Amino acid sequence: MPKNPPRGDDRRAAIADAAIHLVATRGLRGLTHRAVDTEAGLPPGSTSYYLRTRDALLTACVTRMLERDLAVQPPIDLPSSPTELMSAMVLQLTDHRSEDQLARYELSLEAGRRPELLDAITQGGRVLREHLAGILGNLGIREPEQAAWPFAAMLDGLIWDRVAGAGRTLADDAFEAAVRRAVAALLAGFRTA
Repeated sequence: MPKNPPRGDDRRAAIADAAIHLVATRGLRGLTHRAVDTEAGLPPGSTSYYLRTRDALLTACVTRMLERDLAVQPPIDLPSSPTELMSAMVLQLTDHRSEDQLARYELSLEAGRRPELLDAITQGGRVLREHLAGILGNLGIREPEQAAWPFAAMLDGLIWDRVAGAGRTLADDAFEAAVRRAVAALLAGFRTA
């Protein structure tokens, strides 16, 4: 256990981060309040104090992932084209946030059996798609609010395949080239639609 365990909101974030890691690496069966305490380096009972139920713990994972998604700042050296910008977003999620993606897929499947979790995932998805609509609008896509939903779903397919599907076997440069090609085709298709 760390000498100075986090407190307040920092402790809540540490709990959610540990829970996300456990869901990504052990699946939902490996997610217990005790396992989260251990993973976060917190005293026993800390997770139960902040998040009494399993539903609360699962919802905290979704909320924390959304916070991390929205906190991502664009790189200082912005990519030179819309294709590069959107490709960089996908590559960031697969290269540096793959655990979040794995946890999100696990939680999405579980949400079909847990209404409270489904509400959190649905609301988080709406917020992210609204954010994407803003980006698409800035890139000149007409009716970006309508385009954001299918655009996000198609990008999700690329992300899913890389972190959980056969795309894991592709070399990094082959995956990056495939992402750029797919994103370029998506952008071109949405510009003409």
